[in-house]
Amino acid sequence: MNLDLSIILPDRIFLRDNVKEILLPTLTGQMGVLKDHIPLLTGLDIGLILFRKENDKSWSVILVMGGFALVNNNVVTILVNEAEFALNFKNSDAENEFMMSKLALENVSDDKKKNEIYTQYKKAKAKLQAVQFIS
Repeated sequence: MNLDLSIILPDRIFLRDNVKEILLPTLTGQMGVLKDHIPLLTGLDIGLILFRKENDKSWSVILVMGGFALVNNNVVTILVNEAEFALNFKNSDAENEFMMSKLALENVSDDKKKNEIYTQYKKAKAKLQAVQFIS
C-alpha cells in the first residue's frame, strides 16, 4: 500500500490518486511524505506539490496557492484554493510573468499593494520553477 492522495478545491476534487511519495510546500519549507508517515496537519505556502507513483521515475508537478495538508494512516488530504498542473505552463509565459511581477514588487511603495504583488510574485516564481523542473 502506498499513499492515497486527494487534492480538494472549494468546488471540486482536483486530483485523487495512489502515489509513492509526495513533496509539499509547507510554510517552513519543503516536506516529504512517504508511506507510514506520522500523522500531521500543516499549512501550505504558495508553491509546488511534487508526487510520483510507484513505478514512475519522473515527478508530476502541481502549483498550489496555499492551503492545508493532513497526513494520517497513509492518506494525504490537501485542501487548497487554487491548483494547476505544471504541464499547462509555457516557459516563455512563466519567465515573462516572473520578470513583470519582480519589477512591480521592486517599484511598489504602498504596503497593501505590496502584499498583493508579493503574492503574485510568489506564484510567478513557483510557475517558473515548475517549467524549469519539467523541462
